[in-house]
Amino acid sequence: MASSLQTSHSRRATTVSTPDTYEAVVVGAGPAGITAVGNLLDARIDRILWVDDEFDGGRVNKYYREVPSNTKVKLFVDFATAVSPFRKIVSNVPSRDRWEEPSASDGVPVDGKDDKLLEMRQLEQETGCFLSHPADMCVMLTQGLKKTPGVVTQKGRVSEAVLDEQSSLWSIKVATESNTPQDITTAQTKRILLCTGASPTDPPLAYEPENLKHLHLDTALSPTKLASTLAPLGPTTIAVIGASHSAVLVLRNLSNLALSTKSDLHIKWFTRHPLRYAEYEDGFIARDNTGLKGEAAVWAKENLEPETLPSSPISKVLTKIDYEKGHEEEVYKAHLPGSDFVVQAIGYNRDPLPTLKIVTSNGKTKEITPYFDHDKGVFNYVRESDCGTIGDLARLPGVYGAGIAFPQRVVDKKYGHEEFNVGFFKFMKAAKQWVEEWKKVPSTGSS
Repeated sequence: MASSLQTSHSRRATTVSTPDTYEAVVVGAGPAGITAVGNLLDARIDRILWVDDEFDGGRVNKYYREVPSNTKVKLFVDFATAVSPFRKIVSNVPSRDRWEEPSASDGVPVDGKDDKLLEMRQLEQETGCFLSHPADMCVMLTQGLKKTPGVVTQKGRVSEAVLDEQSSLWSIKVATESNTPQDITTAQTKRILLCTGASPTDPPLAYEPENLKHLHLDTALSPTKLASTLAPLGPTTIAVIGASHSAVLVLRNLSNLALSTKSDLHIKWFTRHPLRYAEYEDGFIARDNTGLKGEAAVWAKENLEPETLPSSPISKVLTKIDYEKGHEEEVYKAHLPGSDFVVQAIGYNRDPLPTLKIVTSNGKTKEITPYFDHDKGVFNYVRESDCGTIGDLARLPGVYGAGIAFPQRVVDKKYGHEEFNVGFFKFMKAAKQWVEEWKKVPSTGSS
C-alpha cells in the first residue's frame, strides 16, 4: 500500500530526529472523521494529522452503497455545506487564504457547473436515497480536505498513544504497510479525536446447530453480494435475528430473492418485540434513532405486521418466530435446526481503539481505559495515585470522540428513554456543539 502523505505545505524530510507536533490528530476518515476535520479547520485549528487505512469514505462507501437511507436527502446536503471548508470544496473555491471568510456564493456556484453536490441537489429532497450518494459525497469531501492547507494525511492505523502528564502532550505511533521513509510513524499532539467507527456485532448464539454458518450483516445488506453468495447453493434456509432497521432491510433483500431468482430460499425471522416506528409530531421525531423510517418502515408495514403478513406474498417464504428475552436457548433449539445460515441484525460494536497509556509524574507508564462522556464528547479515566491506590474518575486531557463509536446522548421527548444520535447530520450537530471543548485542551486530571 503506497503512502498517501499529501499536503500543500508539507515540510517533512525523509528523516527526522524528533516527532513533529500537531495541533490535532484525527483517527478515522469515515463520516465522523470528515466531520471532525471540517470542524477543526472551521475553528482555525489547522495543523492536523489525519490517519486512516484507506481515505475512501469509510464503511458506508465500502459496504452500504446499496442500502436505502433513513435520512432525507436535504440533510445530507446540509451536512456537506455545514462548515466553511466543506462549502469551499463543494463550490470548487480554491483555498487561497485558510482564514478567508466564505462568500455568499460558497457552496452554491453561480453557474452551477462546478457544484459538486449538483447530483444530490437534483434528487427529491424530502425523501431518502441510496447511500451511494452520500458515500460519493464523503469521498469528494475527503479528497478536498486532503488538499486543504493545514491537513497532513497518512495511510495507516494509530496503534498507540501515550500521554505525558507533565506536558499534556500525546505521543502517537502509526502502523503503516508501506514502511517508506516518508511515512509518518510517530508524532506528538495536543488533541486526539477518535472517529474509529463501528462494525456489526455477531456473537455466538445461546444454541447453534451443527453446521450452522454465520452470514455477515454487511453481505446481507447488499442485494448484489447476497445474490452472488446464495446463487450457487441449493435449497437454503436463513435465520434472521432482530427487528431493527437493518433487520427489516435484510428480510426485504432475502424475500425479494426468494420471490424472484431463488425460489428454494426460506427465511426464519426471530424477533423479541413488535416492530417500532419513528413518529413525527409537533416538530420532533419520537424514536428518531431506534424506530423504522423511510423505505424500511413502508415495507415493514405492508408486509411484516401481524395484520399484513398473512396476506402478503412474503408469508410464502418467511416464517415469523416470536419469543421473549431470556428464552433464546430454548427457542433456538426448537427452531434453528434446519437453518443453513444465521444473520444477526442486533447492533454494532465499536471498532478497536489505539492502546492508550499515560506516563505519570513518577515516570511509570500505565495502560488506561477511556470512558466516553456522551454528553460532552470527552473521555475520562480512573486516575491512580503514586502509591497505586485507585483515585476518582478524572478527565483524560485532549482526547475526544465522535461518530457512531462515540455518539451524542439524547432523550426521546415523547417516551423519555435514552437514545444515541447516529447519522451524518447528527454527527455534525454534535461536533458543532463539542468543538468549543476541542479547542480548550484541558490539563491532566481536570473535571
